[in-house]
Amino acid sequence: MSDTDGATAGPDPVEHVSGTAIPVRGNEIDTDQILPARFLKAVTFEGLGQFAFFDQRFDETDDPLEHPFNDDRFTGASILVVNSNFGCGSSREHAPQALMRWGIDAIVGESFAEIFAGNCLGLGIPTVTADHEEVTALQDWIDDNPDETISLSVADETVTYGETALDVSVDEAQRRALVDGNWDTTALMRQNPESVRQTAESLPYVDLEHGDGIGRSGGTGGGDGR
Repeated sequence: MSDTDGATAGPDPVEHVSGTAIPVRGNEIDTDQILPARFLKAVTFEGLGQFAFFDQRFDETDDPLEHPFNDDRFTGASILVVNSNFGCGSSREHAPQALMRWGIDAIVGESFAEIFAGNCLGLGIPTVTADHEEVTALQDWIDDNPDETISLSVADETVTYGETALDVSVDEAQRRALVDGNWDTTALMRQNPESVRQTAESLPYVDLEHGDGIGRSGGTGGGDGR
């Protein structure tokens, strides 16, 4: 949405996420398992959600396999609960894009690969951690209560399910960016075109052109209009 001065609205804060949940068990689930490499050929991220965990969900003849993402009990779930070092391997941002487009709004796990967590943050998806016993207990509870809602507070670093309030950890930089609404750097740049223009003009290797969206609006364009 554009403001009257041409700037765009910034990202919304992400303080809380709530919804039903889905457990995906196992350590070292890498980005190639989350989204197989052959689906990276897509020109846009649109439609990637249908390919999330594709090779774990379907056999070679595309017949469905047993997997939580194929389980009707978890249809519509928005909080993914995983184990250790989730999102390791390739740094492809397609993996969190596929999860987001499948419907995932937040991920609770024992630990995450750093780049994967950073890519999730760029989409406004919190990645919060708890220890092995706590995550396993949460996964077991979800299996027994697939229709029950759990609540994640990014601001307070808690996950509440059933009668349990679980303390979780959120990287402080991630927590601040989500709660303050500073997680989408592209939106922030669009929100502050004058600052972007001034910074670009100060860089000797940037050649601003008329009409490029950040360059000067007057003159005939090119780098000689100062």
